[in-house]
Amino acid sequence: MSRKITRAVARIHFGLLDKLYLGNLDAKRDWGYAPEYVEAMWRMMQLDEPDDFVVATGETHTVREFVQSAFDHAGLDWRKWVQIDSKYFRPTEVDILLGDASKARRVLGWEPKVRFEQLVRLMVDADMRLLQDQLQGRTTRQAPVAD
Repeated sequence: MSRKITRAVARIHFGLLDKLYLGNLDAKRDWGYAPEYVEAMWRMMQLDEPDDFVVATGETHTVREFVQSAFDHAGLDWRKWVQIDSKYFRPTEVDILLGDASKARRVLGWEPKVRFEQLVRLMVDADMRLLQDQLQGRTTRQAPVAD
């Protein structure tokens, strides 16, 4: 959902989209920065014995907070561009997702560094650059295709 939001912010910013349709803005999520989660996985792989870990920020934010932060970063009023549509409500939606990474901190020495606001800005900036490159006819890097 976060990528749907940041891509829409970029498209609205460049005049390519009129509305972003979303469901439950009150759902709470524990958003984290993927490169840091990969670092946690690497640390797990360095252990002599396999073990289970929760990798999370330990912070929860609503979808509404994510939306507001993303639109604010682009200089847009989210209330003008976001519309709630019941078809995007999930019948089995979990109201709150929050992880406890205390074991990862204790055993792996891992903890998240990128906080929520910074994560949102990173994502919006990346989608803005990507769309701007596409609009200007610059090709974007793509992952190599495996045989």
